[in-house]
Amino acid sequence: MVTPKHLPWLKSIAGDLATATLSRLEETLPWYSQMPPARRAAVGSVAQSGITSFIQWYEDPSSQPWVAADVFASAPRELLRSISLQETLQLIHVVVQMVEERVVEEHPELREAVLRYSRDIAFSAADVYARAAEARGLWDARLEALVVDSIISGETSQEINSRVAALGWRADGQVAVLLGSAPESSDPDGMRKFARKAGADLLLGIQGRRQVAVIGLVEQTKEAEGAIQTIASGLADFFGSGPLMLGPVVPTVSDAARSAKAALSANAVAASRELNRRPTLADDLLPERALAGDQLAKQTLIGRYYLPLAEHSSDLMETLRRYLENGGSLEATAKALFVHANTVRYRLRRIQDLIGEDVTLARVAYVMQVAISLGLVSDSENGIRR
Repeated sequence: MVTPKHLPWLKSIAGDLATATLSRLEETLPWYSQMPPARRAAVGSVAQSGITSFIQWYEDPSSQPWVAADVFASAPRELLRSISLQETLQLIHVVVQMVEERVVEEHPELREAVLRYSRDIAFSAADVYARAAEARGLWDARLEALVVDSIISGETSQEINSRVAALGWRADGQVAVLLGSAPESSDPDGMRKFARKAGADLLLGIQGRRQVAVIGLVEQTKEAEGAIQTIASGLADFFGSGPLMLGPVVPTVSDAARSAKAALSANAVAASRELNRRPTLADDLLPERALAGDQLAKQTLIGRYYLPLAEHSSDLMETLRRYLENGGSLEATAKALFVHANTVRYRLRRIQDLIGEDVTLARVAYVMQVAISLGLVSDSENGIRR
């Protein structure tokens, strides 16, 4: 294919052809003229390299096309940061068009060589960008695993915000951690698709036999708990069998470690109860978590159930303690307090208004009994008399 007649001529017009190509880029590609000078120069050098490399390719068709061999070997990062694949193909189109106008017009017999070359460089460009995307995907996967591991290990630093930003985290709303056993065949794409449709973003990680999903709402909402619980229920089928725990909702992803800690603690004591729902709220196992030594659960029980009563009325606290000690018997409680049974009923209703739970239910009664015990011990340790 080497033709002495053509090669010297091609080399002689290379400079003029490169200059004309740069002018054509300015005229036909708006994104090129709008680039900062440094990047425009880098992209312009790509076009010039295309002209030179065509001549080299024509001399030796078995050599790699210019996109892969010349440009990306010298400045791959700069090119990838400067232009997208679509813009690269537009650039290639302009270069090939200029070669056709000048070369093929004077030497029609070179048309086939130009067509083959344009095909080769287009495929080479696509290959380079595909490799770059694959490398970025592997890096993102490693970074995501690092973020999830940091959350599970209890890290609360602001570095988490910068890391999730690098991953394209879109969630500006509340966050909660969902964890359970890993399935035999994970489907992260399916989980992300479901979350996107529900107005949320996900961070996913598999740690041995455990799968973790950090659920973040795209926007802040007053109904965050309900929204996240609905999303978690939809994600349940993407987890393996066994307990599936949803940590409490926290304001931002930098606070996700608190939700993760609660979910991990609940998962550790899951065998203590028969769980009838997937996912199970970590706070549904507050007494069991507290008995296992979870300080966060102890603080939650005291703050949510004990203090509202202790700081409100000694009569309510005394009535509830007697009620629990007498196995939920109104008559026995009334007798112990020297009041009428209706007075006990009235006080129990006031307690329900304060804590938002019906203490006549067996489970709530158990939760209250543990909360009161923890609260009394805490008061004693801190020298508080009520």
